[in-house]
Amino acid sequence: MEIQGLPGRLLAELGPAIASGELPEGTVLRAEELEERFGVSRTVVREAVRILEGMRLVASRRRVGITVQPRSDWDVFDPLVIRWRLAGADRSAQLRSLGSLRLAVEPAAAALAARHATDDERRRLSALAVELTMTARAADLATFLRHDIEFHSTVLQASRNEMFAHLGDTVGAVLTGRTEYHLMPHQPEPYAIRLHREVAEAVCAGDAERAEQAMRTIVEGALTELNHQLG
Repeated sequence: MEIQGLPGRLLAELGPAIASGELPEGTVLRAEELEERFGVSRTVVREAVRILEGMRLVASRRRVGITVQPRSDWDVFDPLVIRWRLAGADRSAQLRSLGSLRLAVEPAAAALAARHATDDERRRLSALAVELTMTARAADLATFLRHDIEFHSTVLQASRNEMFAHLGDTVGAVLTGRTEYHLMPHQPEPYAIRLHREVAEAVCAGDAERAEQAMRTIVEGALTELNHQLG
């Protein structure tokens, strides 16, 4: 999710500052001070604060101000919160936490997708598996990332579990973070591409056990690589 215009510019300053701890829990911000510091109107400040409140990063109260909330209150599934945390010193912990979440959810989602995917979703997964193979060979990481995000989001959607489907943007933020912070190999590993093809084939064949195992191997491999790189 990208926030456009002046509210987006203000969020791009405040969000990372909160996520990194530069503005720690309990910090009180004043609307008039933000207006003056960033040269924006009261309307822009209100819109940015409204978005931050939706993420539960801040709480705004009359005669108190805009207060940074405890980390335990944050909407840690919000893609922007994930992006901001990945940009700071919290990156390693954030990536490990999200890797564990993927390991808990994605294999189960793949098994459900094998049972419930529509014909269109099965065809799309097959096509994406081919695209992943081609872009990996070409070492086109930007296009590979786009197809990889769609592949995993499609599996989550095809599970027909609305809770799993809602995590598509979260998984996308993880995959994007790994690429942006150079935690992906220059050319995706052939075994990982083969496993994506296996997930697609298993979903198309309605083989829940095979789909679950292949996806588990993908996510376990990604987590192992990540731990090795982060030390």
